[in-house]
Amino acid sequence: MVKITEKIEIPSDIQKTISKKVEGVVDLGKLVERCLHKDISILLSVILAGAIHLSASDIHLEPRESDVKMRIRIDGMLQDVSIIPLKVYHFLLSRIKLLAGLKLNIHNRPQDGGFSVILPAFSKKEKVKEIEIRTSALPADYGESIVMRILDPANLRSIEELGLREDLLDLFKREIKKPNGMIIVTGPTGSGKTTTLYAFLQYLNKPQIKIITIEDPIEYRLEGVSQTEVYPERGYDFANGLRAIVRQDPDVILVGEIRDLDTAQIAIQAALTGHLVFSTLHTNDAAGTIPRLVSLGAKPSNIAPAINLAIAQRLVRKICPKCFIFRPLKEEEKEIIQEDLQDIPPQLKKKYNLENLNEIQVKEGKGCKFCNFTGYKGRIGIFEAILVNEEMEDLILKNPSIVEIKRLAKKHGMVSMYQDGLLKVLSGITTIQEVQRVAKED
Repeated sequence: MVKITEKIEIPSDIQKTISKKVEGVVDLGKLVERCLHKDISILLSVILAGAIHLSASDIHLEPRESDVKMRIRIDGMLQDVSIIPLKVYHFLLSRIKLLAGLKLNIHNRPQDGGFSVILPAFSKKEKVKEIEIRTSALPADYGESIVMRILDPANLRSIEELGLREDLLDLFKREIKKPNGMIIVTGPTGSGKTTTLYAFLQYLNKPQIKIITIEDPIEYRLEGVSQTEVYPERGYDFANGLRAIVRQDPDVILVGEIRDLDTAQIAIQAALTGHLVFSTLHTNDAAGTIPRLVSLGAKPSNIAPAINLAIAQRLVRKICPKCFIFRPLKEEEKEIIQEDLQDIPPQLKKKYNLENLNEIQVKEGKGCKFCNFTGYKGRIGIFEAILVNEEMEDLILKNPSIVEIKRLAKKHGMVSMYQDGLLKVLSGITTIQEVQRVAKED
């Protein structure tokens, strides 16, 4: 459990400077370098406000033999910002540890903490923003490495903003309105699972519905939702928390992650006894959901009637909106699309004009200051979903392999994440190279 101990308010003059002068990572690097010999609070304010302004998810401060490298993660990719002298970093490290509630005299073991950043409002229409910063300190070869995770509420998305195809959006809305059952979202760390589940909660969040979550940690605060955080040191884990939640008369339950048999069994039981349960699993694809639950020890006879929907997702970078150009598909791209989309449902082939690839123009980012010369800005989800209908339920009872589950899901029209990504290429949202980097199928 991470305790938020302090708040740092960004001075309005620093925020105004960053808003006017920082268009990309290069600009932030120059500003950081100009502040290296100023008060350490000013330097930290510039680092935090600049990273937030550029929509970074993390700030990395990495000590080396003679200096410290500062990097920020934007759209899932780390980018170099600046080099900080070791002497300056020692003061900066102490300031960060003090804010985050970390012990200043401990340097040889990991520590976790957190603090909040307050961003000023410049007009009556704007609101003062408070952003949580989760802080991790790790002993390394040349000193303590710091990573600050930025939990900006502006990153929350509605279900319509997730990047779902129209048919998937309709399916998701239909399934999350059901009064009971389980919806499981799978994918590796950083694939957007929490964003998707929070979008579901926001869609369902009405006065007449009781929603309770148990998370590790709580990433964003949702008004009208009861949120609780695991505290393993005190014996409050997912399983114990879930047992208590069921006694609180909820309609909807979010379990941050199913990690063990105890949590799986309680979640499944809740889904079978009149609750709608959302959770996550670490699997490579939607079809891996069932075997993963079985490997934890759950019984197929309980899994089959409990699960409504298994979803898998990844995040791909979007083409920069300021430097893109239109171009026809290359011959090798046509071959990839024709081969890899040949088994998608006929209605999608028609909708995306797959019979006339010569007429399709796709987008490509040329690279500019706004996108740090990457050609990409922002990210969007690519998805696949397996609906558990009667035929799928019968198959689950036989403890099937991933291949068997995929085969039946394809028969019922499932579009894989990779195929969904290729359809987003045809829609001018991303590139084939980006989809293959994130979700290329064997």
